[in-house]
Amino acid sequence: HRSNLIGMGVLPCQFIHHTWRELKLTGNELYSVEGISQLQEPHQQVTLYITRQNKTIEKVPLLVRIDTDKEMAYYLHGGILPYVLRDLVATK
Repeated sequence: HRSNLIGMGVLPCQFIHHTWRELKLTGNELYSVEGISQLQEPHQQVTLYITRQNKTIEKVPLLVRIDTDKEMAYYLHGGILPYVLRDLVATK
């Protein structure tokens, strides 16, 4: 599923030190991710900010599960289809 997400332009992330159960996530939280615009190579980290209903904010590191340079290129182009189309246009 990870590579399919990348192919669709979706960023796959993995908890590093916690599980969703340990973090007591219910789906009622507000999530934001910092560091996406700085991604340039595989295996980088970003920061997840979890804002709970009581307005407390928890900061959690995430591992970006882009594992190869090719996957990074696909992701940075918005997915495999935009990547291929840009490549086709560039070669004409």
